[in-house]
Amino acid sequence: MDLKSLYTQIITENSRATHNRHPVLGATNSLEGINPSCGDDITLQFKVEDGIISDAGFIGTGCAISQASASLMIDLIKGKSVDEARHYIELFFAMIKGEAKEEEVLDELEDAAALQGISHVPARVKCAVLSWHTLEEALDGKTGVSDHEASEDEDGGSYEEDGDGLTLG
Repeated sequence: MDLKSLYTQIITENSRATHNRHPVLGATNSLEGINPSCGDDITLQFKVEDGIISDAGFIGTGCAISQASASLMIDLIKGKSVDEARHYIELFFAMIKGEAKEEEVLDELEDAAALQGISHVPARVKCAVLSWHTLEEALDGKTGVSDHEASEDEDGGSYEEDGDGLTLG
């Protein structure tokens, strides 16, 4: 099986997987993330105990990319520290922007690296980053609903809809 087929299989399996699709009892953080341009809508919940994300889950609807990305992200952050989760967010955004292609970076992202090819499909980038932006904002203490029509990254750049899809700014 070639790498592209393996990545397609990982995305397909995780878009349908149910192991991370659940509300989290006693969640310390909960935030709904919406991508109004395509209708993806997830509510991410997680529980932080002593600086560790002890449980995480999501509920919502959307395309296969958004659902797979949320599930892959949860697999990666569950059992990790908040600081490690923030590190994974940075790596994921760098990968999606095409800034992180080194094998050691991709290895660190584990199966979430299967979404690397999305960086070449601008219209789908927002689908892939929805759960990651939602996690970042929830870790920063935001609650309620987060509209991801245009979200700034930490370098002051933005992901904005340009009519043809998404531009990485």
